[in-house]
Amino acid sequence: MKRTLWWICSTFLVCGEASLASDPGYDRVAGRAHASRSEIIAPQGMAATSQPLATQIALDILKAGGSAVDAAIAANAALGLMEPTGCGIGGDLFAIVWDAQNEELTGLNASGRAPMAMTLDYFQKNGIDRIPPFGPLPVSVPGAVDGWFELHGRYGRLPMKQVLAPAIRYARNGFPVSEVIALYLAMNEKRISQFPGFAETFMPNGRVPRKGEMFRNPRLANTYESIAEKGRDEFYKGDIARTIDAYMAKQGGLLAYDDLASHESEWVTPVSTNYRGWDVYELPPNGQGIAALQILNILEGFDIAAMGFGSAEYLHTLIEAKKLAFADRAKYYADMNFVDVPVARLISKDYANERRELISPDKASKTVAAGDAKLEQGDTIYLTVADKDGNMVSLIQSNYRGMGSGMTPGELGFVLQDRAELFSLDEDHANVVAGGKRPFHTIIPAFVMQDGKPLISFGLMGGAMQPQGHAQVIVNMVDFGMNLQEAGDAARINHTGSSQPTGSTMTDGGVVHLESTFSDGTRKRLELLGHTLGPSHGGFGGYQAIMRDAEQGVYYGASEVRKDGQAAGY
Repeated sequence: MKRTLWWICSTFLVCGEASLASDPGYDRVAGRAHASRSEIIAPQGMAATSQPLATQIALDILKAGGSAVDAAIAANAALGLMEPTGCGIGGDLFAIVWDAQNEELTGLNASGRAPMAMTLDYFQKNGIDRIPPFGPLPVSVPGAVDGWFELHGRYGRLPMKQVLAPAIRYARNGFPVSEVIALYLAMNEKRISQFPGFAETFMPNGRVPRKGEMFRNPRLANTYESIAEKGRDEFYKGDIARTIDAYMAKQGGLLAYDDLASHESEWVTPVSTNYRGWDVYELPPNGQGIAALQILNILEGFDIAAMGFGSAEYLHTLIEAKKLAFADRAKYYADMNFVDVPVARLISKDYANERRELISPDKASKTVAAGDAKLEQGDTIYLTVADKDGNMVSLIQSNYRGMGSGMTPGELGFVLQDRAELFSLDEDHANVVAGGKRPFHTIIPAFVMQDGKPLISFGLMGGAMQPQGHAQVIVNMVDFGMNLQEAGDAARINHTGSSQPTGSTMTDGGVVHLESTFSDGTRKRLELLGHTLGPSHGGFGGYQAIMRDAEQGVYYGASEVRKDGQAAGY
């Protein structure tokens, strides 16, 4: 009987599916064929992060009366525990916030500076011609905690104890490690587990946890509790700062107590360009966000929609625009408190018109002025939250190179970033190392306004992939008519090799990585144009987004398939 019922039900479902599939509109119910799912839609609030447990924490904070910023901080704290392979309080933070009450878009640069002892003279005297990626030397001041308190002081509603409580509970009680993070933990074990404190924190059983295993970090729970109870100064001037100072001194590092004590974040004004009616906002340097604006400005002069998504013509144009923007990135982007970065000129339409003339429709460029190859690497987390009052926050946070430097101080439960690796040791370069200077930064949040109203809060994690990904997401929606979810799920390209060691130029055109769903015909055509194709795996980023439908009073949420993430609302 059970077997008969199973056959009847199965036959009905298959036949029903077949009959529905014959309807020409059926395959559009959940979006285009490449879409992993439909968009999430909710009226009161929305959160999109790369970890479902963090998304649920953000929603719980919203339901408890917290603001979008409260929820974002709570989710970020959880991700520092659950995705230490991309973020944590040993790293930096950037955010763009839409304040619904004041109708104001504001940016926060919470990136840390080089230790005062980190000078060009230090590296020259010690015969170091490149800042190493791991160990004590590339550690800069971690800015994330100060970023939390700056955001909370201006936009928070709930006490910080309540905001950090969910992450503290998970740190003490444990959480099951997700599939992507288990892979990243294993990769980091191979390259930084030799540094003091790492194994004691992240390898409780002599190895990093595997997929589905429960992991606890009581050290981080204690650190979060201290921050919640004593405030940001506990991290920068209290026992946490003293622990970091002692550890770094023992390891031969340059980061010291005074560097932490003098740190402060900076509120900045986001900059924008208009792409076919959408005002796309990024933060100014020391980050790389304006590269996305430069790419979009160049692309605007072409009929991208007519080229078609996935065509060799479109991808060639995108790659060449990226090369031009990244040449400027290599030359100009740096801490604007130290150098005069010509932002207005770089993101102007007139400048884009000049640069666009350098693109040949039938030949890939081989030589473009460039910068430092180290900018191609990194991993990050991105999250976005919106609340019932219309406030939206676009937040990105990172250690750099996955878990950072490997420096795991005392019993604090986190790894310090290695962002100072991105300084140049060329005295004539805009990004040359200097004490108290912010290094070039890869992590960038983004925001879209339309007719003066907030439309989309979004971001895409992944080193030098980020501005390329931002541009592709915008083009997918504006030119190819994709919805919020489709735009993130659509196949991407990642062009590497635009940036070379300081002073050299790109002579081989770099390498184009195409995700596997691009056609063989497109690949062959790109090769005929002179592009070198690389493998179809690797760093294509991870996207999260929230869109506001003001007319209906609802939010749309999206979280793509390349991470373990979730978009959810209430």
